[in-house]
Amino acid sequence: MPSPERLMPELEKVLYSGYVAQGEQVELFERAFEGFVGSGYSLSLNSGTAALHIALLLVGVSRGDEVISTPLTAEPTNVAIKMVGANIRYADIDINTGNIDPISIEANINKHTKAIMVVDYAGTPVNVPQIQQISKKYNIPVIHDASHALGAKFNALKTGNHFPYTIFSLQAIKQLTTVDGGILQLSSKEDYERGKLIRWFGIDKKMSRLDNNIQFQGYKYHMNNVNATIGLVQMSVIDGILNSYVDNGKFFDKKLQNISGLELLVFYPNSEPAYWLYTMKVKNRSAFIQKLADNGIMASELHKRNDLHVYLNDFNQKLPVLDEFYSELVHIPCGWWVTKEDRDRIVEVIKKGW
Repeated sequence: MPSPERLMPELEKVLYSGYVAQGEQVELFERAFEGFVGSGYSLSLNSGTAALHIALLLVGVSRGDEVISTPLTAEPTNVAIKMVGANIRYADIDINTGNIDPISIEANINKHTKAIMVVDYAGTPVNVPQIQQISKKYNIPVIHDASHALGAKFNALKTGNHFPYTIFSLQAIKQLTTVDGGILQLSSKEDYERGKLIRWFGIDKKMSRLDNNIQFQGYKYHMNNVNATIGLVQMSVIDGILNSYVDNGKFFDKKLQNISGLELLVFYPNSEPAYWLYTMKVKNRSAFIQKLADNGIMASELHKRNDLHVYLNDFNQKLPVLDEFYSELVHIPCGWWVTKEDRDRIVEVIKKGW
């Protein structure tokens, strides 16, 4: 977070400007975010879940359709699919990354498949080329939930450049936070303009209320000037924040090799993770977590696999790779708050065994 000396004067200007709703600051934030990603159109929203919902609406997913998705993610990824009345068909994951497996995606495509939802779990990029090939082969759009992956790259391009619909979360604990909020990054200007209507009741803000004629269901999903101002100020320091995650992640990649009972992820070639969480697999996970806790270090599996939620389990599928991966999955601290002294101690504790 920027220093109070930078943030508070900007917030004060907005709070006492007489206009705190969606306005100029929102537009400025969207343009700044587009500049960060490097292409496309940024639609700012009040949550990442709203971004997921609008993406599903833009690709035309509706009741009775199926969306192929991953069960290893935070719940909103799949709750959003249920919001449009569709069913979730889970693909299994890649044992090396925890991300959705393209082979399993293709195996699950059927006549009801309307979209594919992929997630860069913990900030680790998905297998972009293979998923792009599947999308093209079957003419099925991909919605990319990059809530964990701000600043991650594939083939030197930042996340947000690989698929026509990319979601970023700006929720309280993310690398870039607007306290709460989200971005739907779109490659199409037409989708961006339609998305603007969906986020504000179907009303076109470029016209007067009296001249508007609502044509379809819209929602109150817009961002306001206060949240946008926080985002704008944060954009001025975001590279430093993101670099601290990556620096810590690469440190662990180097120092945690060849430890008995511990296995590191294997990233796809040409991918650069964001390291929002530092993820690994360990034998005897409960003992590992307890050992770290005894030394004042938090470690956990964090996310509940989504197919364990009754509401999010439409087909009761067998997911053997997920079963294996999830039994050993654990995360350790990796964010900007982890100092060099902290990470040295984390490695030291882990190397002593559990």
